[in-house]
Amino acid sequence: MSDEYKTIATTSEGYYTEKRSKFLAFAHHVETVDEVKDIISRYRKKYYDARHVCYAYMLGSQRQEFRANDDGEPSSTAGKPILGQINSNVLTDVLVVVVRYYGGVNLGTGGLIVAYREAAADALAHATFEMRQVEEEVTYTFAYPQMNDVMRIVKEMQPRIVSQTFGNSCEIRLRIRQSAADQLRQKLSKLL
Repeated sequence: MSDEYKTIATTSEGYYTEKRSKFLAFAHHVETVDEVKDIISRYRKKYYDARHVCYAYMLGSQRQEFRANDDGEPSSTAGKPILGQINSNVLTDVLVVVVRYYGGVNLGTGGLIVAYREAAADALAHATFEMRQVEEEVTYTFAYPQMNDVMRIVKEMQPRIVSQTFGNSCEIRLRIRQSAADQLRQKLSKLL
């Protein structure tokens, strides 16, 4: 199991046209289904005069949560080709939305599949990819006199400090790469 995954850094756009139908594609970095719903809702409002707003998304470092939506297009002619582009780039935490303006000429199922695939591919071709780490949170409670020892381990292993509270009893919340989390816990537990 890898503790890295590939996603996109920023929003990107793509475009495809076929027989006067226009396909506007947008790729977004997302982390929750609520974010997905919010973005799709915004596109439906912005492009209220478009015939279809189709999309696909993939969430989670294990790439297990996904959905493809055809939004009224014939079954599997829009969402699946979009999801196929996400999969062919091995991306996660990504939403690709393709807005279609109908040009008056039917494209047929083959033409639709190609159009949605190419529009999604164009949006992803303009995206900046980045590798991210799967992180795990480690919370450690300690007495104030142990502060120097705890901070030495933090400096050595370089986790991200999420929060810290100091008093008679201190608590520090850290986020670190998943593969190093057990090692961090072991080092901290040896301080007791």
